[in-house]
Amino acid sequence: MTDLVPLLQEFHREKLAMLLRHQAGARLVAQYDANNTYQYIINREEVQLSWLAVALTELHADIPDDATEPDRSGAGKGTAAAQAIFGEDARDAQAFVDRWKPRVDAMPNARHAKMLRVILGETLEQKRFFEQALAGRMDLLGRRGDAVGVRVGSVLSTRWIE
Repeated sequence: MTDLVPLLQEFHREKLAMLLRHQAGARLVAQYDANNTYQYIINREEVQLSWLAVALTELHADIPDDATEPDRSGAGKGTAAAQAIFGEDARDAQAFVDRWKPRVDAMPNARHAKMLRVILGETLEQKRFFEQALAGRMDLLGRRGDAVGVRVGSVLSTRWIE
């Protein structure tokens, strides 16, 4: 049990850093369908972090919150930046799963191991989204009916403009 808290805290810290990278990436990915996919991924990561926070609270442990959002503007702008961000995020997702799967598989606590396996599975789903976006797919979250047609335009990098 003494190894469980630091393991969950480390996992939380890495997942929080991933969420913040995705938030920063979403600000640079303006294409509607791809940005919408980032919003879905960010939402799922917020849920995953809430699960981890509950687990840590139940163990009377601190919840790590020392991460900061990275600056991803070095990727440039437009389509080239989006492609670079999709590629980075796909590689990061796979590296996260590769790094954590053996540790999760070795966990004696079945309840927490199952929770982390669900998060790893969702991370692989995120990787698939990034790879599909990198390949130019627009139906990342599902197909639209023929009557809807192709979306035109892009999203703003900030939610509110004053």
